[in-house]
Amino acid sequence: MTTQTSERREVQLPAGRLRYREAGQGRPIVFVHGYLVDSRLWDGVVDRLADRFRCLAPDWPLGAQQVALDPNADLTPTGIARLIADFIERLELDEVTVVGNDSGGAISQVLAANHPGGLTRLVLTNCDTHENFPPGIFKAMPPLAKLPGGMLALSAPFRIPFVARQAFAPFSRRGIPDELVASWMGPATQDRGIMHDLKKVTAGMNKRYTLDAAAKLRNTELPIRLLWAPGDKFFPIKYAERLASETNNTELVQIPDAKTFVPLDQPERVADEIARFIG
Repeated sequence: MTTQTSERREVQLPAGRLRYREAGQGRPIVFVHGYLVDSRLWDGVVDRLADRFRCLAPDWPLGAQQVALDPNADLTPTGIARLIADFIERLELDEVTVVGNDSGGAISQVLAANHPGGLTRLVLTNCDTHENFPPGIFKAMPPLAKLPGGMLALSAPFRIPFVARQAFAPFSRRGIPDELVASWMGPATQDRGIMHDLKKVTAGMNKRYTLDAAAKLRNTELPIRLLWAPGDKFFPIKYAERLASETNNTELVQIPDAKTFVPLDQPERVADEIARFIG
């Protein structure tokens, strides 16, 4: 494996400015992280793929980005899927493989269902599907985010570093560095524009988007690979099995010794499976 130095870049899209990291050359891979994290979730995977592929890892507007989008930007799942499609179009990418994790996987399904142009493959690691969006106890967040002051109340405990670290702990088997958690939590608690983005993202989470995407993907010919950590309490493997059974050209690969943040826990295995999938 040859580690490639990633370049930080910025692109202007209809919804606003978007920062991203790029490394390598070849067929493009666009990575989609989830809620309250940024592109660094994929660093270990990008390091292992950039000697063969063009890896693009944007900081999507899911609450941990450094730059807020335009105030009127649509940040529902369909709006963010449109943003990804705009990114692919603006950079004139072709034969794209999209890789999603967590809520970014839900948005990637919406993208594939509604904006399939330019996509040739879809890779999903543990993520929201069907009615499991958002999962478990997080179902209480969207209605709270819609209330006046609701997002401030939801975010207040995470200003305490210990609370933030404990909140992220269940998502990784290997553990997440304290400084990484702090950097993920900083933008929304310090920037009103990013908090505004986060409120819209949170309020927009709803199972109707993933159920609609799953229904549309039943007839897709898009090759799909599910790289799933079994035993994840937020995203049980039964949802991956269901998605695999309902769609064409879908293969489920189990990634053991990992939790929700599979690319953090098993970057080498994830990279190997992506490379094998692309061929």
